[in-house]
Amino acid sequence: MNQKKRQNIKKPLGLSDEPPSRQQNRSLNWIFLVLAFITFIMMFDRYQGRDEISNDDFEKYLSEGKIESVEIGDSAITGKFNAAGVSSRQQRAPKSFSVGYRPEMLSDVTAKLQVAQVKWTVSQPQIWMSLLVWLPFVLFGIFIYFVFVRNVRNGPGGMLMSFGRSKHKMHGKEQMKITFDDVAGIDEAKEEVAEIIEFLKHPKKFQKIGGRIPRGILLVGPPGCGKTLLAKAIAGQANVPFFSISGSDFVEMFVGVGASRVRDLFKSAKENSPCIIFLDEIDAIGKKRGPGFVSGGHDEREQTLNAILVEMDGFDTNDQVIVMAATNRGDILDKALTRPGRFDRQVYIPLPDVKGRTEILKIHSRKIRMGPDVELERLARGTPMYSGADLEAIINEAAISATMNNKDFVEMEDLEEARDKVRWGRKSRSRAVDQADRKLTAYHEAGHTLVQSLLKDADPLHKVSIIPRGPMGGATFSLPEKDRTHYTKKYCMAELQVCFGGRIAEAMFCDDISSGAQADIKMATSLAREMVQTWGMSEILGPIDYSIQAQDFYFGLPGQEHSQKTSEIIDAEVKRLIDRAFEDAKKIIDTNRDKLQAIADALLKYETLDAAEVKIILEGGTLTKPTVGDLLKTEQEKKPD
Repeated sequence: MNQKKRQNIKKPLGLSDEPPSRQQNRSLNWIFLVLAFITFIMMFDRYQGRDEISNDDFEKYLSEGKIESVEIGDSAITGKFNAAGVSSRQQRAPKSFSVGYRPEMLSDVTAKLQVAQVKWTVSQPQIWMSLLVWLPFVLFGIFIYFVFVRNVRNGPGGMLMSFGRSKHKMHGKEQMKITFDDVAGIDEAKEEVAEIIEFLKHPKKFQKIGGRIPRGILLVGPPGCGKTLLAKAIAGQANVPFFSISGSDFVEMFVGVGASRVRDLFKSAKENSPCIIFLDEIDAIGKKRGPGFVSGGHDEREQTLNAILVEMDGFDTNDQVIVMAATNRGDILDKALTRPGRFDRQVYIPLPDVKGRTEILKIHSRKIRMGPDVELERLARGTPMYSGADLEAIINEAAISATMNNKDFVEMEDLEEARDKVRWGRKSRSRAVDQADRKLTAYHEAGHTLVQSLLKDADPLHKVSIIPRGPMGGATFSLPEKDRTHYTKKYCMAELQVCFGGRIAEAMFCDDISSGAQADIKMATSLAREMVQTWGMSEILGPIDYSIQAQDFYFGLPGQEHSQKTSEIIDAEVKRLIDRAFEDAKKIIDTNRDKLQAIADALLKYETLDAAEVKIILEGGTLTKPTVGDLLKTEQEKKPD
């Protein structure tokens, strides 16, 4: 499944994704804070550094010649002490003073000031100073209005109850540009949801006969297969609004918030019908309910789930609202959620096959300049079990790599490198590798390569490399001819032999074994256990399912329905299959020691070999391509002195 490539559109400076109302509220909050700060500074500056003195002290300081100047206001006299007055007071006493004053005292005060020869002035009454006293109360009233009254008027509950509002994102008709042309690899799923589009476009057509369209559609599939993209494509194809929200957005620390948000979401959807509600990752709130200690009857997630169930049951036949949900854990959803009348239709979104992967790669490569040697069909064959998101990442990584190498277009080698990088990690050419470890890795990968090349039931070889990539010291890559929906016993036994080819080559040619076979042993053990327990490929146990199934116990413990003796037989059968594959692989390598030696020598010389080059070596030929050292030498010669 593919996803439409997002384009990084640069916004003009100063623009924001926030709605204008929120930007306006934020601006008003800043203005309020600035005014409050200015008022505080003015009042602090007005009253700090002054000493309130009595009339007797004022006359005393005046007669002793300790006052430098005064200013007569309408209700107080303010002034400054001279040097003598400052020295006669305490060390940290204020240098200014103020004293109470009444207008009828003006003549008496001015006469005393003239006798003491003190400079004095009469200040004019200022209206703004009187208003300044009331400014804090005015600002406090504005604060109360914007925080409480205005929010209450804007909606039920206001700011204090905004937790109960849904956090959904609404995409209008003009915003939904994704259609079925942008979706590939899931043709069956597109056909299954075609009637939903027809219902949203022509609802009267269904009402005429009396049929009821499914109210809920559950999209189930592995991560990255395009469940969200398919939901958007349905909305874009039907040209209806699209409400999207994640399951985790319903859950908060406050009890009852999730249920309130569910009701708010469905209310908004009904007001904008016909539309689609998309609940992503619904398993976050839709897990099975039970009496265990983890999930109780008053659990917040359970209340949210109950609210969803009630809202979906409350749909009328005329409500043109389709609820879609996506999850990759459909097995853990509550049965009440998937019963008819709610999510009564489940659409499985699988990993794309070869044809689907080819179409997905074509869609993602529309805006990428591709070279003439690019074969998307070959790349699709070499990407089994890749999701649509993985394929989109491959195209993007290849474009980045080509850009960094100053290429005019993307070449096939860029796509193959991007494929390996997405799945196994980046090449680590700068990693310091000991020569002994390098030799061990070469023989290990040569063992895998030899066994895979000589077994007809195994997948064809694609290439082998001893260049470190991610946590691996080297890797052998296969190129399946087709997508496998069934695994035969011959194929499984061939894969087991390929897994042990590396360990056997280490023991034969290096006189030692290493931890490099850890992943091979784990894969072989898992495959052998599946053959015995699940697929019935054991002659002794027969076609019986002995796999451990998760049961509906109180504490979610797995259930084991066979005896201890049967478990011992299972372990013995797993070991028998592994021992048989190990011995068969050992015979192949022992018979072709010279060919394995030739492959290991070529790997030490060239580091990477493709299938055609391995075939030449197995047929006794000699490779003539330049070595890694030759390429480095050529690059050094190109550089100017």
